[in-house]
This record gives sequence, structure tokens and C-alpha cells, in this order.
Amino acid sequence: MISMRKISKVFVLVFVGFLFVMCNQKEKKNTNKESILKGTTTILVDETLMPIMEDQVTIFENNYPAKIKIVSKSESEVIVSLFKEKSGIAVLTRNLTTEENKIFEQKKITPKITKFATDAIAFISNKSNNDTLIELKSIIELMQGKPNANIKGLVFDNPNSSTVRYMNTLAGIKTIQQKGVYSFKTNDEVIKFVAQNKGMIGVVGVNWLSQPKPAMQDFVNKVNILSVKSLTSTNYYTPSQNNIAEGKYPLARDLYIINGQGYSGLGMGFASFVAGDIGQRIILKSGLLPVRMPGRRINIRKEINNDKK
Repeated sequence: MISMRKISKVFVLVFVGFLFVMCNQKEKKNTNKESILKGTTTILVDETLMPIMEDQVTIFENNYPAKIKIVSKSESEVIVSLFKEKSGIAVLTRNLTTEENKIFEQKKITPKITKFATDAIAFISNKSNNDTLIELKSIIELMQGKPNANIKGLVFDNPNSSTVRYMNTLAGIKTIQQKGVYSFKTNDEVIKFVAQNKGMIGVVGVNWLSQPKPAMQDFVNKVNILSVKSLTSTNYYTPSQNNIAEGKYPLARDLYIINGQGYSGLGMGFASFVAGDIGQRIILKSGLLPVRMPGRRINIRKEINNDKK
């Protein structure tokens, strides 16, 4: 017969083992739990902003125990996906509208909006085109259906993109014209098409030109970034950081992180990172204009060693 003493020892061992397993599971659960600097999440990104956001996510993941999945979509698709989810994070080239804010109110969520940079829409032409100047008026007229002898065609990335929405607003139209205006799916496709076709004007996010993928570098080298004359100016300006900062380039647009998580998750931590010193340095290096200029670190030495002989 098994004594009660032995039964008690077995019970104690089983109980201790059970507690050990439960503690490990609890610890594992807590480890995987999302916070502002760890865990996993998904961010919806306007596809015109992919190069800069890929850089931001890479550096963020290198600094913190976090994994962020980037989902690239057109602006219209990002908005639809953002509100389909119970909570979400999106990166857009505009702030939320009054109607979009009301949707968050219905969810009882107050979205946290972080402005982190200023981007620009760039016009590009084939390198064989010696004329690197263009009037914004000419582009608008073409979009309104008025032919232009100097422009063979205008090429956009996607009919649902933020670029198309921005230019449609400037032209005072709701949809792009069928004649003389074309669209593909991505900014890379626009750059390739313009690089291979004379007389076409491409409309892309400037970040795709300042930070091209290695496979796209040859195509970028075959296009000109055009200087643009606004509707009110007499001068032409390129989409440089300096011209954007001084308000001279007419096609600048602010960039925002829309955090609709409704709790202290990675959305909050990532937005703070992008708007912080490291994130703003990444923005500056990318060719875009940061919201705040990162400080310069200067080391002052008390002694100067002169090794020259």
C-alpha cells in the first residue's frame, strides 16, 4: 500500500510543477504584451511615404524589443482600413477631417495626432528634356482637360493616392481627366515610365527620388527633378529642404502619424520616436523637412594636439 506520506509528497511535487508552469506562462504573456516600447503592431502607411517610414521602423526595431509590420496602401485604402479596425495606427500626408474625427468619437477614442515632417510632391521629366522648368499653371490646366503642346502626358502613381487627391484639390476637380493624364500603381512605376519615355511628366513623392532603392537608382539618374513656378510667384523652385522650409516650393505637404489605438501601445512609442531627436535626424537625412531641427553636438577640447612636422 502507498502511504499517505508518499501521496502527500507526490501531491506537493505536482502542485509545485503546476505553479512553475503557470508562472512561466504568465511571464511569457507579460513579455509578449504590447507597451509603448515593446511588443508587435501594424502600421498603415500611405505608399508615397514608404521609403522614410521603412527607415524609421528599421531604426526603431534596432533600439527596442518591438516588431512593427508596415502595410503600404493608397491614401483612400489606408483610411478605409484604419476605420475597419477597432483601433489602428496610420501615417498620412494630411490630418483627419471633421467627419473622420467623428468616427473615432463613436468608438470613444481620442486619436493622438503627431506632425513629424514636411514632404513635397515633385514633377519629373526624362533626362533628354533640356527644359527643367515648369509652371504649376500648365499642370493644372492639363488636369482640367486643357491640352498643352509642351506636355505629352501627366503620370500619377495611383488614382486613389494622396498625390492625386492633392493635385485634384489644386485643380478644383473631383477626378482626373481621361485624356493626357495616366496612372499606374506605385511611385517606382512612374519613375521607370518617365525614364523610358520622352515628353512625359511624372508626379511622385520627393522621398522616392532622394532615397531610391538600389534597383531604382539607374532610373532615377535618367530623370530630371523640375523646378516649379507657383500660381503667384515669378521664380522657379526645386523641392529642396531649404525651399520647403522657407515656404518657396508650392507643393509641400505636412506628414502625420494618426494613433487611434486608444491605449498606451507601440503607436505612442513609435510616434514619440519619430518626433524625437533620432527620428528627426532620419527625416533630415532623407531630404524631407523635420518638424524640429535636431541639435548639433559639438565637442570642445581644452588642448589641441598639433602633430604636423
